[in-house]
Amino acid sequence: MPNGSLDGHIYGPESIVLPWPVRYEVVLGVGAALLYLHEETTEQCVLHRDIKPGNVMLDASFDAKLGDFGLAKLVGDGRRSRTTGAAGTLGYMDPACLSAFTASVESDVYSFGVLLLEVACGRRPGVPNGDGGAVHLAQWVWEWHGGGAILDAADARLGGEFDGQEMERVLAVGLWCAHPDRALRPSVRQAVGVLRFEAPLPALPARMPVATYMSPSAVADSSSDGGGG
Repeated sequence: MPNGSLDGHIYGPESIVLPWPVRYEVVLGVGAALLYLHEETTEQCVLHRDIKPGNVMLDASFDAKLGDFGLAKLVGDGRRSRTTGAAGTLGYMDPACLSAFTASVESDVYSFGVLLLEVACGRRPGVPNGDGGAVHLAQWVWEWHGGGAILDAADARLGGEFDGQEMERVLAVGLWCAHPDRALRPSVRQAVGVLRFEAPLPALPARMPVATYMSPSAVADSSSDGGGG
């Protein structure tokens, strides 16, 4: 692609900053591509399983093309959660995939959420916390959200030159998609609807929820028990 990857533009030279209008169109383009994979390709759903800026290519007009389908999988009806072997890149992988070794439409949504936050914040998934460690970007943005100052999470290199409503939607949808509880994440269609101002902002708690994940054996045991008393 003439303009290379999105990663190269978000984390390129300090003297070259990707303007907000371009970033906003890029996230809409990635959302449209993911919606096509999940709901509009065939009767089956395509899981990409490795959504990240390095796999988003930009053409001569900076239109986004979602690439690298080396880990993609066909699963059942895209409107229902189906699972397959987990794969992807750390930082973008749904934490549930790491514990249950599965992937689903919800895990693609999680990766999309991390990408949204990266585009808005200009930061990698691991944000240094000042103690020699790092916190996940979603947690970092959620802290700004909880303090009522989510726009302060915006990429400082933009110098405040962005549409505040668009930025708020990208950040809020990013958190919604990266929600620790996959059952509370939106579908790609719902996420894109908010990004396009076709639906209201999601209601997010002030503090990032903590999710617990069951191992595959625990899931199997609970299923075999049948939930009976």
